[in-house]
Amino acid sequence: MVQYFLDGGPFMWPILALLIFGLGFGLERLYTLFRASVDTRKFMAKVQSALHDEGYDAAVGVCSNTRGPVAEVFHAGLTRVHRGIEVVEKGIENAGTIEMAFLEKNMVWLSTVVTLAPMLGFTGTVAGMIRAFDDIKAANDISPSVVAGGISIALLTTLFGLIVAIIIQTFQNFLISRIDKLIIDMQENSVLLIDELVEMEQSGKLKSGKK
Repeated sequence: MVQYFLDGGPFMWPILALLIFGLGFGLERLYTLFRASVDTRKFMAKVQSALHDEGYDAAVGVCSNTRGPVAEVFHAGLTRVHRGIEVVEKGIENAGTIEMAFLEKNMVWLSTVVTLAPMLGFTGTVAGMIRAFDDIKAANDISPSVVAGGISIALLTTLFGLIVAIIIQTFQNFLISRIDKLIIDMQENSVLLIDELVEMEQSGKLKSGKK
């Protein structure tokens, strides 16, 4: 494998750099997304229990002690309860936009790697074919031994560029599926929280302190 890499010529190095670059951002996103994942059912149950038993100040404390985008969005909403449900909804909406941007941070670089790796591979292919024709011209001969070197470079750079793109694309698709799940959880639970607050406000149970 190392020999194939060396035989591929100078275009193999920038393609390798793209692979390392893509894996670096991919692993960073993977770590961040797994840290952001929580059991939303248990978290929602804790928030509801705190709201009913101790008031929204206690629910804010639950959010402060929980990591992840759902907790951040809840925190943004619950800290505005005293200003009315409409303000809560606006706070949740704004916080949700920020959290979505945070979850999708650096994903554009994975797309860049997926696009550039095959392009560099094809560029190496063109360079290899040019070399092959130059060798034919210099030798004034079209025998296989004359053109084999250039064609080998062309095939190897294309192969490596496609392999890098496939690896990073697979990584990216997995990360996108995790991001989508977190966003759906965030949206669904935000609706549940607002409904809960509306019901408590209508029944006169929405308060900051204990019963």
